[in-house]
Amino acid sequence: MALATRSSFRTLKAIRGAHSFCKHATSSGSSSDRVSSLWDEHRLTADQLHFRALATDFAKKELLPNGAQWDCDKYFPVEVLRKAAGLGFGGMFCAEDVGGSRLNRVDGAVIFEALAYGDVSTTAYLTIHNMCCSLIDRYGNDQQRNHWLPKLIQMEFFSSYCLTEPSSGSDAASLQAKNYYQLQTTARQAHGSSDYILNGSKAFISGGSVSDLYLVMARTGALGPKGISCFLLEKGMPGLSFGRPEDKLGWRSQPTTSVVMEEVRVPSANMLGREGQGFAIAMAGLDGGRINIASCSCGGAQFCLDTAQEYASTRKQFGKAITEFQSTQFKLADMQTALHASRLMVSNAAAALDAGSPKASACAAMAKRFATDACFNIANDALQLHGGYGYLKDYPVERYLRDLRVHTILEGTNEIMRVVLFRHMLQQP
Repeated sequence: MALATRSSFRTLKAIRGAHSFCKHATSSGSSSDRVSSLWDEHRLTADQLHFRALATDFAKKELLPNGAQWDCDKYFPVEVLRKAAGLGFGGMFCAEDVGGSRLNRVDGAVIFEALAYGDVSTTAYLTIHNMCCSLIDRYGNDQQRNHWLPKLIQMEFFSSYCLTEPSSGSDAASLQAKNYYQLQTTARQAHGSSDYILNGSKAFISGGSVSDLYLVMARTGALGPKGISCFLLEKGMPGLSFGRPEDKLGWRSQPTTSVVMEEVRVPSANMLGREGQGFAIAMAGLDGGRINIASCSCGGAQFCLDTAQEYASTRKQFGKAITEFQSTQFKLADMQTALHASRLMVSNAAAALDAGSPKASACAAMAKRFATDACFNIANDALQLHGGYGYLKDYPVERYLRDLRVHTILEGTNEIMRVVLFRHMLQQP
């Protein structure tokens, strides 16, 4: 059953299929897994229950059994990602005329959480690819949308978002326009031509060297937000190259490299949006990206909580299961509370973005800051409950902890999230 469109769920066959997936998703796995899936069903729509069931089924069949090996081998699972795209997960926020699923941000949060339960690293790349697709769908002209999106949505082509630079990480991601003087990548118009010549480099780019299309923010004008534009760079363009793959603590199933531009000639037809609109495009991407990555944190934390509860119920010390000790009960209860609070904050931020709320950016920053911190702590507590076994790669919690750690850094560090939030607070009447 593919996501395809909302209307596909309104046929009898599709609804029956969705119900069968729901039954499978809530009746398989460990006892703690079954309990955890019931905490928020009352607030989800019928469509969202179907979406989550489909994503859960895919995660358990394709991601969960393979994540450890992908991590060990630093393997980018292209074919599995294309299977995900076949279910509609490649262009979830894109319009139907280009093959998208036309879901909203709340729908997306539900799906990404369910997928991240199976593998955080691979799902995180999928969120970045969806962000790129949504930006092309929103800001692209008809030629760009029709040329790129069908292949991107089916993940025949892969995409990367290129904002961060070696000399500007948090500065580039902040909302304060004056910090954009740090953006060193430049785009000048070629003499006697409408083409642009790009020079500079981007750092920590997920999908670097593998992706086919790169959304690059470059300075086309004066300092400030109106001097930034967005370009679509195609792999293989002369002058476009990539650094060595970074050897990372986590997120090892997706390649991360620098992206280097040396006199890259880019047709003006490859500018996304208008000249000077790059700042708005970058910020639109980050608002959604922060919600997406917080959703992945919730999925990874739910796996860690379920795993810890199951382990603690069977691990015996002093003649009884460690769940019989009140300290363990309190710890698990606190982990559940933190996870539930994270999930609600993410859902609220997604709803604010869907509604076009002027507080959407602040809500996204709050949700990202809170959820990524809280969910990493849940993973850390889950490892602690495993004792020495949690430190071994024979047990999956250590991998989830490594994958979740970077979520407090990317899409704007959690320190910058506090800065963003306080600036919004100052703007209140």
